[in-house]
Amino acid sequence: MDWDSVEYEPGQWDWAAKQVEDYEASGGREANTLRDTGLPIIIMWTIGNKSGKLRKVPLMRVEHGGEYAIVASKGGDANHPDWYHNLVANRRIRIQDGPKPLDYELRVATGDERALWWDRAVAAFAPYQEYQDKTEREIPVLIAHKVD
Repeated sequence: MDWDSVEYEPGQWDWAAKQVEDYEASGGREANTLRDTGLPIIIMWTIGNKSGKLRKVPLMRVEHGGEYAIVASKGGDANHPDWYHNLVANRRIRIQDGPKPLDYELRVATGDERALWWDRAVAAFAPYQEYQDKTEREIPVLIAHKVD
């Protein structure tokens, strides 16, 4: 994937677009937490499944052993976040966790693996459990592993 050849289009949330801009401009030294919580975030790059455009999304940082959990919570909404459909259509993403983005491939976590990563996600960001409790859908957890 030649990420540089894909047109970037910021998302619909102004605060998220500003966070991505500030994070990238500082090489991850600024705008690297969820607002004023002090909880670390990453920037996930996807390709829009309908638009074909580059999308960049700030997400909670859930990392273990060089892999990342991508938690499609949408705050416990009844529907998956729009970007989740991008991941289903194209399992190649980039993650920026510091100065430069790296390439990753996704798999859907199920069974014991999902339970393990769900516990890690809740440990990193406790509201995930509240989100799961308020929705009937199982919140998808995808695991990103580095592509060499």
